Amino acid sequence: MLVQVGRKGKGRNMWSGKKLGFIGGGNMGGALIKGVLKAGLLEPSSILVSDVSGERLEFLSAEFGVRTFKSNVDVVNNSDVVILAIKPQVMATVLEGIKGSVGDKHLLVSIMAGVKLATISSVLGKEVPMIRVMPNTPALVLEGASALACGSKATDEHRKLALSIFSAVGEVVEVEEKLLDAVTGLSGSGPAYILLVIEALTDGGVMAGLPRPTALKLALQTTLGAAKLMAETGLHSAALKDQITSPGGTTIYGLEVLESGGARGLFMRAVQTATKRSEELGKKG
Repeated sequence: MLVQVGRKGKGRNMWSGKKLGFIGGGNMGGALIKGVLKAGLLEPSSILVSDVSGERLEFLSAEFGVRTFKSNVDVVNNSDVVILAIKPQVMATVLEGIKGSVGDKHLLVSIMAGVKLATISSVLGKEVPMIRVMPNTPALVLEGASALACGSKATDEHRKLALSIFSAVGEVVEVEEKLLDAVTGLSGSGPAYILLVIEALTDGGVMAGLPRPTALKLALQTTLGAAKLMAETGLHSAALKDQITSPGGTTIYGLEVLESGGARGLFMRAVQTATKRSEELGKKG
């Protein structure tokens, strides 16, 4: 089952009286803070952050006005929802440090790549309400694609709280946890595939005689425009492609080169291969 969830929905009322904690204030943590504040879900004083870097905490405090702590336990003790925005490599150490403070009154939201909810429960030594989310890097500019999977103890209220957070930084879908590896292969790794396309289009423009800055600007806007065109019209990509492709014209000749070179299949294989790699890394974790 896959559920499409609308982005940037109103969720301020459900956050009334609640506090949101972040263990880890890196790039993704900072993006989520920015999105939550921009969406008006919480005031800065209701957001708590801990991080190993004092310099990073100073930046977050100055940039967003959030409350910062050196202790992860202090964040947990003063929060209702706690986002684990840390690297999988430090998971065991962090969870060991907070497991005495985490309970049923909390919702833990993990954005650790490849770390299953069962693994978190095992390290904590107990089951608590948990949700696992796979966001991607465009969340840094509030255009992310995130997928979430709810744990067995997560309620519908917990689900809505998590959806409101990640809707504030882009689009959100809900999937079963077993599908998060496929999400990683598609939207997690996908920005790199698109960036490669932009780079290739730019190089093609340069080969055709365009100055590189001009070629890059055209490639960027073409990619952005095509995505927005499909998103806003709701038309299938094939239908839009047919509108651009006139009989005997330039586009059909270009498409023939891509199809004969196996471009479509290569992208499909890239997603499949990245998915398998995510599964392998998850087993190692």
